[in-house]
Amino acid sequence: MWSVLAGLPGEIYEDSGVSKPSDVSIQSASLYFLEVKTRVPYKFGQQVLEEITCARARVSVRTAGGQVADGWGETPLSVGWVWPTTALGYSHREDRLKAFTCRLAEAFASFGESGHPLEIGHAFQAQILREMIAEESQAYPDEEPLPYLAGLVCLSAFDLALYDAFGIANGVAVFESFSSKYMNADLATYLEPDAEGVSFAGLYPQDFLVGPPDTVPVWHSVGGTDPLEVADLTGDEPDDGYPILLRDWIRRDGLNCLKIKLPGADAEWDYQRLRAIGEIAQEEGVDHLCTDFNCTVREPSYVTGILDRLAGEDPDTLGRILYIEQPFPYDLEANQIDVHSVSERCALLMDESAHDWKYVRLGRRLGWSGAALKTCKTLTGAILTLCWARAHGMDLMVQDLTNPMLAQVPHVLLAAYAGTMMGLESNAMQYYPEASLPEAEIHPGLYRRKGGVLDLSTLGSTGFGYRLDEIQRELPDPAA
Repeated sequence: MWSVLAGLPGEIYEDSGVSKPSDVSIQSASLYFLEVKTRVPYKFGQQVLEEITCARARVSVRTAGGQVADGWGETPLSVGWVWPTTALGYSHREDRLKAFTCRLAEAFASFGESGHPLEIGHAFQAQILREMIAEESQAYPDEEPLPYLAGLVCLSAFDLALYDAFGIANGVAVFESFSSKYMNADLATYLEPDAEGVSFAGLYPQDFLVGPPDTVPVWHSVGGTDPLEVADLTGDEPDDGYPILLRDWIRRDGLNCLKIKLPGADAEWDYQRLRAIGEIAQEEGVDHLCTDFNCTVREPSYVTGILDRLAGEDPDTLGRILYIEQPFPYDLEANQIDVHSVSERCALLMDESAHDWKYVRLGRRLGWSGAALKTCKTLTGAILTLCWARAHGMDLMVQDLTNPMLAQVPHVLLAAYAGTMMGLESNAMQYYPEASLPEAEIHPGLYRRKGGVLDLSTLGSTGFGYRLDEIQRELPDPAA
């Protein structure tokens, strides 16, 4: 059992001399690609999603006590979100992501560390992932390098599958395993003490998690091209039995939370969009709004100008805005923008920037007040970020990557155990509901929003509780 030395970036390891019968080692890994098309386009920031490839991974493990189990994880390879650029075509970026994920399957299968999944996952990121990203980028010297965020998303399917396999092998639910009973080292192994006197010695993730409720509030995403009123319809909308207009979604699903995607390139358009949705929210009894600019804004004054104008002209809409998500570039080190002027007006949450607790630490210094967690940035990273942020009094949310099929389950569980500001975002049922029909047969409350919540009560008690043997889905041939 090897562990990362506290306070170091991950290059130096020591033999802890400690192991548990529950410790697992990876025996094999395989990868499947599932192609999904949207029923309507989904615009976020300057990107439009019309199709996606989901990476589904299977990881086999063996415990120190001799138990063997398979686990599963899944993540959409959301090209527009992880790699927003006009320099490279969509299909080329997706091909590079898929090829990189195939290489990760081999590297993950041959990774020799053992322990709890958080220990293995953290070690893999520290020892292997960055080096693989650098090697991939060197193979395309005349092109943009693969972003680290993209590498994390490709890895996350294997990271999730490892947790699932660990839970099944040891007869425990994943989120019940973050304790000294199963982990070999406390959080001080990964999270540094600071000048504020916050120390993680003797603490485990369990100390920052909450008891899971059976239901969690759910946010509906209003994409940049989603029609609001009948006048917005073009005649090209699908006639497939699902709602089109925002009011119909609110009434059908009992929604109380709306996430508003804004392009961030035209302040007047963004302002009028906010007011229009705010009016619908008031008329339909929706209490909570948030805005998401998806890293497109460069100056805090762009956001504060909109908020201040709302304060003078539409205080009702302003009062419904619970938080603002990631207006500014996600490369926080290269774009160290002081954002206190925004967070003084409204809670300001990092998303794309929050793929490592150290970036959240930097963001807090710059004025960010919270972090949005995502399983697609690896559950390992999400848990460590959650613990650091919670210990420093920061707000937390769990945000979507339009997670269908198996990807939805860990996503909802993370929100249930994280104790967020207000549930989680979940929008796969808006943009490709048919993709998850086999899973919805077993877990209807996870794939259909009712009364403004998602229902976790059908999940099993080990791993992520997929109940995979009951889900009737045929997989394609393995990609790796």
